[in-house]
Amino acid sequence: MSRCSSRNPLPRDLLIGPLIAALFAMLGAPPARSEEGGGTLLLRHGAASPVEAPRLAADAAIAVSGPTARATITQAFRNTTAEWVEGTYLFPLPEDAAVDAMRLVVGDRVIVADIRERQAARRDYEAARAEGKAAALTEQQRPNLFTNAVANIGPGETVLVQIQYQQGVRRSGDTYSLRLPTVAGPRYSPAPPAVMPAADGPHDPGTMPDPVPDRHAIAAPVLDPARHAPVNPLTLSIDLKAGFALGAVSSATHAITVEAPSESERRIALRDGATAADRDFELTWTPAPGAGPAVGLFRERADGTDAVLAVVTPPVTAIPAAPMPRDVIFVIDNSGSMGGTSIRQAKASLLVGLDRLRPGDRFNVIRFDDTMETVFPDLVAADENRLAEAKRFVAGLEARGGTEMLAPLQAALRDADPEETGRVRQVVFLTDGAIGDEARIFSAIAEGRGRTRLFMVGIGSAPNGHLMRHAAELGRGTFTQISTADQVADRMRDLLVKLESPVVTDLAATFSEEAEASPAELPDLYRGEPVTVAARMREAKGTLTLTGRIGGRPWRRVLTLDGAQDGAGIGKVWARARIGEAETARITGRMTPEAADAAILRLALAHGLTTRLTSLVAIDATPRRPAGARLARTDLPLNLPAGWDFAALFGQDLPPAPAAIPPGRRAGLDPAELVPAASRAIALPQTGTESGIRLMLGAALLGLALLAWSRGRRVAR
Repeated sequence: MSRCSSRNPLPRDLLIGPLIAALFAMLGAPPARSEEGGGTLLLRHGAASPVEAPRLAADAAIAVSGPTARATITQAFRNTTAEWVEGTYLFPLPEDAAVDAMRLVVGDRVIVADIRERQAARRDYEAARAEGKAAALTEQQRPNLFTNAVANIGPGETVLVQIQYQQGVRRSGDTYSLRLPTVAGPRYSPAPPAVMPAADGPHDPGTMPDPVPDRHAIAAPVLDPARHAPVNPLTLSIDLKAGFALGAVSSATHAITVEAPSESERRIALRDGATAADRDFELTWTPAPGAGPAVGLFRERADGTDAVLAVVTPPVTAIPAAPMPRDVIFVIDNSGSMGGTSIRQAKASLLVGLDRLRPGDRFNVIRFDDTMETVFPDLVAADENRLAEAKRFVAGLEARGGTEMLAPLQAALRDADPEETGRVRQVVFLTDGAIGDEARIFSAIAEGRGRTRLFMVGIGSAPNGHLMRHAAELGRGTFTQISTADQVADRMRDLLVKLESPVVTDLAATFSEEAEASPAELPDLYRGEPVTVAARMREAKGTLTLTGRIGGRPWRRVLTLDGAQDGAGIGKVWARARIGEAETARITGRMTPEAADAAILRLALAHGLTTRLTSLVAIDATPRRPAGARLARTDLPLNLPAGWDFAALFGQDLPPAPAAIPPGRRAGLDPAELVPAASRAIALPQTGTESGIRLMLGAALLGLALLAWSRGRRVAR
């Protein structure tokens, strides 16, 4: 049963009077109205009158302790209407977030969530909702995409949902980083089989699985920034305890303030206070000269076992400068979600990549939206004329259409000479990753990567980190994030230096004592990339030996585990990594679905983690909503990610009436739940394909809607 406190003081970590006051203040003022009067978002439900969506404000408090971070996200939902309301909110988290706690605060009551199997949690939540009880449900839709549903918010009431998660700190060379996604960018979902055009003749839809079976779960209303002020304000604070003397601490995405209580601590906040949730927040820090650890070794004792985390950077000086000739395939996404600043950043990044090609290299360029095109029929020499032709092609690209990523990925991975040993084959893939069919992409990489190395370049303010990072891991490459235009030159240069540098290969980690280590197979590494190993063992003793080859020369490092520093949350980081490995094994066929699900469920329940198979649910014991009072259900709107072009994504003009929109064009679209055009909140187009079937369906529905409208007017008269 979920636990609740009734009229008791709030727990210590909820004694946040100033925070709650700030959240209430952010929610108190009505949203600014645009010239068209689209300030208040109204959602229709069936034949009932419109209902104003709850307002949302959030606060993120993150504590960094050495190699791990603990985050507390507090979301405040305010119901400004006279109705009882259920609000559903789609929100992102880091792709490696181990979500393990949730609490619902209603007045002075605190309801602590339990972790349960997903279907059981959903049943319990729906039963509580029907009984009029306060309840909240946190579900994972993707490893980096979650939904919160909050039931029975009373008229004029504000409730808080507090979520906590653990994650590891990223490190590349001497730079450490932490990223907090703040908005779930609209995702393109390929058409389901029933309306999918047949490439090779008719197919039985029953034999073709939907590439995105949960397409409605990952869609939400999106506000047009030209007609609606930003919503969902966010405040943020970070307590950084690096464990070593700090040098530069900065953010390329947001203006921040930095206080320095000591040489190894910093306190960070947003300089302007509350900000619109429309872009990822990124914080980076570096050690003071000479203060950075070559080895990071940490352990945590819990439940009679030790969790160990080792982070080691191989020496750069051991890498010889003798690059092999390369075959490089650049793939650029020019779909509608890349409109605005994203396509300019992607084009600039690709041009930097072309300029770094050397004599002896070969290359090609592929662009895609819901179609694809290659500049050359095959790989060509990187000579002056071919490079000039490719640059002209790139300069002419415009963002449009859907994001059909599978075909261009498979084309880029296709290797005409898989036995070639004298050349390095690399794919540089530039995209925001705004798709819903990630599993198909991962499966294609695992099946087709061969000797190719895949380097993902995340473009824009809110890329799909789960897709980008995991695709790079499967492709034995790296992931580079480019959030702003002024990062293009530096980050592309850093990436291309890695591509030009020999890799650290044949990596292996061996424990002298019995241990469950993750990852089971270590990836190839490039210049400045650290080796990260997490393990669980009965006691952290003995040694961990890392071995590999750098430029053909053997490399070895031995770590003594009993010298590890104390760390927090390492056990959950290990469990989250093991769950990710099981998911990958299921997608790639290395584990049966049944075996993978059993492993995931066992780890999730043991460590209290939210996964594809488990959810957090909090239910109050006492019904609140009066018998007979209706419950209005609303989906809270999202901002369009900063820099995205609304018109390129959704079209220049929206239809004036729900019936004019063909089925399948917009994710999660229910004509009974459309937002009025004045608010300009819509859902993501599912496909750019204009098949005859869809046109006929749209025309038929439009005719039916007009007929119904005409009859309704005659009855009214």
